[in-house]
Amino acid sequence: MADSPTQTEAHTLRGATDRPALLTIRDVVEEMEPLATPELDDYLHPSVLEVVLDDGLCAADDARIDIEWTTRGEYKFHYTDTDGVNLRWGKHPHAGDYIHVPGLAHYHPPPNASSESDEVEPSCISQSPEALVTRAVLKLWRVAYHTDSYDPLNTGSNPP
Repeated sequence: MADSPTQTEAHTLRGATDRPALLTIRDVVEEMEPLATPELDDYLHPSVLEVVLDDGLCAADDARIDIEWTTRGEYKFHYTDTDGVNLRWGKHPHAGDYIHVPGLAHYHPPPNASSESDEVEPSCISQSPEALVTRAVLKLWRVAYHTDSYDPLNTGSNPP
């Protein structure tokens, strides 16, 4: 597979699912977040780690974060809840379509995780190892949870 940003897969993760990374992420979630229950969709050949949350942000009763991670270190952390709110942190090619995002790491804000070119923002997460990215996402989620606001979700200063 070529790395050209002109290919049709410009907005997708490249590379195979990284099972060891998903297992590391699962362990970090289990260690850090008491409201979360992480589970691989398939233990031997996973494609996603689903993190069920016993409570959601703001007025949402429940939520989940679906996590994908590839052997190329590209990822998506997609939050969705019972109020229909969606947001995503990602690091993968976007063919320069996100005009405010100079690199690969980006954030799709709530309420609908928009992919409109002028709405996607650079991610405040600049770390790359899966454990640090996971800690950052959980920390940002927890701050938003305690403040009962979506505003802190992409305002960390190089979390965790």
